[in-house]
Amino acid sequence: MIRERRMYQVAAINHALDDAIQARIDNKTKPLGALGELEALALQLGRIQLGSATDELVIRRPVMLVFAADHGIAAAGVSIAPSEVTTQMVLNFVAGGAAINVFCRQTGFELEVIDCGILSPLGIPEVTAQRLGAGTGPIHKRAAMTLGAVHQGFAMARTLVKRHIDAGSNLLALGEMGIGNTSSAAAVMAALTGLPVSECVGRGTGIDAATLKRKCLLIEQALLLHHCELTEPLSILACLGGFEIVQMTGAMLAAAEFGVPVLVDGFIASTAALAAVRLAPGVRDYLIFAHESEERGHKLLLDAMSAKPLLRLGLRLGEGSGAALALPLVQAAANFYNQMASFGEAGVDKVVEPATQEVL
Repeated sequence: MIRERRMYQVAAINHALDDAIQARIDNKTKPLGALGELEALALQLGRIQLGSATDELVIRRPVMLVFAADHGIAAAGVSIAPSEVTTQMVLNFVAGGAAINVFCRQTGFELEVIDCGILSPLGIPEVTAQRLGAGTGPIHKRAAMTLGAVHQGFAMARTLVKRHIDAGSNLLALGEMGIGNTSSAAAVMAALTGLPVSECVGRGTGIDAATLKRKCLLIEQALLLHHCELTEPLSILACLGGFEIVQMTGAMLAAAEFGVPVLVDGFIASTAALAAVRLAPGVRDYLIFAHESEERGHKLLLDAMSAKPLLRLGLRLGEGSGAALALPLVQAAANFYNQMASFGEAGVDKVVEPATQEVL
């Protein structure tokens, strides 16, 4: 138990260099604040990486981790696709034919796919086996998993994250695959935030109105069934979570512990992010939110973490697709900080905004 507690103890980020980093950003050859959110991102990366404002930001060996698992609630008809599609899509990842494969090749991500608990083990070397079971329990009838499974998932995720950091990665991105996982994520979100289920539940894979109503009712049933246990994040994950949501939560906790930023994908990954932040508030400083998806509850999730997404493209695919597309923006933030000339270096007069005149 001591080891499990240590896995989600995150040191407070160092703000000692904030003024110096911000001064370097402000002294670039541009109007003050003209690079918008890229400037905030450069400051965030600087807080994580830099020992001096004269050091350079480095994005090294970015890794995309896609966590896959099945969900017992899927058998109740909350998706347009059966659970077997989870395995089929994992095999598509292996074959290189999914959107996440295309985007990772384009942007330079190394991709690893993790089986956290799909229905049947694949037993192939291209998929990392970190199985917590063969799909979760149906959350509207019984707990998704035991508390022990949550701790085991955290430990597995920590080992995975450490392996990549030891190999030289200093940026991780997280995605997921799992039929039924928007139901699990919406239930976890509702339990963590206290928001009404209707504000947390969306159409997922594109369900019709009748299926959406059933999905809401089943999640309400799950929350009522487990209400006595929904007192803190670990038990919420055990009662309502998915094996992939648990391991994403553990991966964010571990990355923050090791001082490495994480690009968070869409609704499912953001639910895991909120669980991680509730367990260790310091995790929030290490999270970069890639995009705001079309899933109904995602904006409210982002608001709960005071997060500004880098992209709004109307995505609702998952897989880590939005996080992959955001990597060039993270690289751009690092590159302008490193390479853009200052006013003095370029021999350009500094742009000074006119002082606001008081109206008498």
